[in-house]
Amino acid sequence: MTDRNRLYTGAAVGLVGAAALGFGAARLTQSPAPAPAPIQATAPAKPANAVAMTQQAVATSQITVAPATSGELDAAILASATVDSTPDAEAVLTARAPGTVTRIFSRIGDPVRAGQTLALVESRDASQIAADRSAASARVTLASRQLARERTLLAQGVSPRADFESAQANLAVAQADARRASAAAGAARVSGDGRSVAVVSPISGRVTNAAANLGQFVAVETELFRVADPRRLQITASVPPADAPRIRTGDRVELTTSDGRSIAGRVRASTGVVDPQSRTATVVVTPTAGTSTLSPGQLVQARILASGGATKSGVMIPQDAVQTLGDQTVVFVRTRSGFKAQPIRIGSRSGGMVAVADGLAAGTPIATINAFLLKAELEKNEGGAE
Repeated sequence: MTDRNRLYTGAAVGLVGAAALGFGAARLTQSPAPAPAPIQATAPAKPANAVAMTQQAVATSQITVAPATSGELDAAILASATVDSTPDAEAVLTARAPGTVTRIFSRIGDPVRAGQTLALVESRDASQIAADRSAASARVTLASRQLARERTLLAQGVSPRADFESAQANLAVAQADARRASAAAGAARVSGDGRSVAVVSPISGRVTNAAANLGQFVAVETELFRVADPRRLQITASVPPADAPRIRTGDRVELTTSDGRSIAGRVRASTGVVDPQSRTATVVVTPTAGTSTLSPGQLVQARILASGGATKSGVMIPQDAVQTLGDQTVVFVRTRSGFKAQPIRIGSRSGGMVAVADGLAAGTPIATINAFLLKAELEKNEGGAE
């Protein structure tokens, strides 16, 4: 090996040694690799039955918060009802004999008084009834004179007592026949001229139906008018058979018309019999005020505060406050951060109010109006979590 080769070989060995020394020094002086960051714990999940909501959001959503109240719960029964005239406050006026309508004095809506004639029906039967009445009256007059004559003859000793007694019997028969004829004429409402029968109202009120037409031939007992006294009314309510035994005479009733007016009433009677067609029991209610706003045939809503079987000293909440989440019945209790769904067990429902049997204390603030918005928000959050 020449000197030049030796020189090159030494330089190469020196370079390799220097590189090795530099790599080792770098390993020794390099900072240690940072340890992996520890996995942070997950933040606790928000309770599934809570809805966070600020006071401003509550006001914007128009959610009303009110405390659950305590006290007596009337077992109210809701029923549909119909306004009717009392049995003695409505009259159906008919033709008492067949004939032709010749005069009409009243029309529908007109006020009438008891005993007033509404129409005249000309009838041959009326003439016959009037003739029978006149004949019976004439027989009474004849029998009376015959009796007076026999009484005079008996006093003079000319006529036997048997003739006098026979005259007495004839007069009694004639008088009985006259009473029958007069009663028939009165029942038929025969007019003074004996040609017509009068259609007379037996009550005071207003004409609610007028089916008579001038010149119309009508058969006997044909309905010509209907008169009702609007001041004497009763309400017939149809209630479920299970609720009928809880209703007592004198129970308070709240009547609501279709336009929202409220009228007070009292239970007059309960039939206690279930109608085979409607499968409901009938309760008769007498309005105690506001009858001027009712009319026969009108439909109303009756809230009967039944005294039998009422729940006492319970917790009352509005029906709108009760919501259903899954298989639970809940109310939304107000908390500092919003609302919490509180499971409850309900008892009776009393016309817009609910009796809480368990799960809620009186005085607890709950969402009443628009509580369904909280239910929707809770269900939306649950859907997003999935």
